[in-house]
Amino acid sequence: MPTQIHELGALQQYRLLQRRELGVLEAVDHYLERIERLNPSLGAFHTVTVEAARERARMLDSSDDRTALLWGLAVADKDLVRRAGVRTTFGSRLFEQFVPEESDELALQLDAAGTVSLGKTATPEFGLTGYTESSVAPPARDPYDLALGAGGSSGGAAVAVAAGLLPFAPGSDGGGSIRIPAAACGLVGLKPSRGLVPAGSGQDSLAGLPVAGPIARTVVDAALLLDGMIARTGDRIRHTHTLRPPAYDDGLFLGAAVRGEGRFSIGVTTSTPWELVQEIRLDPAATDALAVARDTLASLGHGVEEFALEPAPEYGPAFRTIWQAGASTLPADDSTEHLLEPLTRWLMHRGRALPASELVAALATLSRFERSIVRQFDRFDAVLTPTLALTPRPVGWYDREEGERNFAQQVEYAPFTSYVNVAGLPAITLPVHRTEGGIPMGAQLIGRPGGEATLLALGAQLERRLRWGRIHPPQW
Repeated sequence: MPTQIHELGALQQYRLLQRRELGVLEAVDHYLERIERLNPSLGAFHTVTVEAARERARMLDSSDDRTALLWGLAVADKDLVRRAGVRTTFGSRLFEQFVPEESDELALQLDAAGTVSLGKTATPEFGLTGYTESSVAPPARDPYDLALGAGGSSGGAAVAVAAGLLPFAPGSDGGGSIRIPAAACGLVGLKPSRGLVPAGSGQDSLAGLPVAGPIARTVVDAALLLDGMIARTGDRIRHTHTLRPPAYDDGLFLGAAVRGEGRFSIGVTTSTPWELVQEIRLDPAATDALAVARDTLASLGHGVEEFALEPAPEYGPAFRTIWQAGASTLPADDSTEHLLEPLTRWLMHRGRALPASELVAALATLSRFERSIVRQFDRFDAVLTPTLALTPRPVGWYDREEGERNFAQQVEYAPFTSYVNVAGLPAITLPVHRTEGGIPMGAQLIGRPGGEATLLALGAQLERRLRWGRIHPPQW
């Protein structure tokens, strides 16, 4: 039985809090002490809100209403999410001292679910890259090896969970930004279907790419946080999009993860649309992780069939156009752009120079690609791929000056994640493997639209067999 609070899972803590065997302030103080001691080495947090967290914890401890779905549990906001009165940098020197007056919807949703925010987790500048190294703060480092980067853009959230600075954490994913750092740090990371999470649906963004989702040590904890991110809050409208299953009730995904039931048809592939743009090399650790997941699923009675994606040479250039276009609206001009990092400046200028016709053509291309992927995946309940092609990259590995090289490096590292965002499908990365040196490697399961419950059930079955919830970075 674990003796320290951070060794307990989020659901275990929730049950102790409900029984008053653990105080909210007791748990918050435990995490704040760990953050103060360990964050300088890890780079997980940009900002820590000590007094606000303690005040919130004392308020919850004094309340008799403990019905909120995540009541008393500690989280932190990714530093792309505004929280009123808390410095929000967006990972950029351009906003290094920015303090918003109002909170974003996701922060309000998590408050309504009963959580205590401990601060802001690290992100790269405006969340634009799949690694978390910015000029506003130290890099987010992999707790399994501090010479390695944590991935991104939810790198700080993943480091915080892996190192026991939080029980779980919300992230956002526009091209792999939950799954990449979760895989690098030995965690479960779930990118929901487009439209599922009201406060991070993707519906209001260019090409519908970024969605909000959970990062956790276990499948059950990821499901718990996902439920909290979409649960009813009082009388407010739950959802403004049609994707939400009409029969959804609070706790639906936690139930699927706890039960972990069902036998499913699994497609397995190592193909990616990026392989037609540049050479994709799979590290042996990536193929080993895929083999572990595939063979375990087969041994559990699931149908497993290997297949290849249809060629889509148009995908890469179209996605690249959207990546650049997304930076075109950054609030920088001639007087302030020197505060941006070179890569961000390059992206911004390339995006602003794009002809409208090129952007329209790229959006149409990705829409056709979405329909193609959904059609190709339709005969499976889930599709299994590697999460990453390479092992976690060393800090400083990415070229932060030259945009074309940087883009190619990001594709080289994570060629299996972005096309899932384009297709709007749910996906979960699971920490199924460790290298001989103990570095985590994940496998990714991609579901049908609205198929989160199936992914969680499959993840729970794999976790029962592989028992990764018991593995922690040894030095933390």
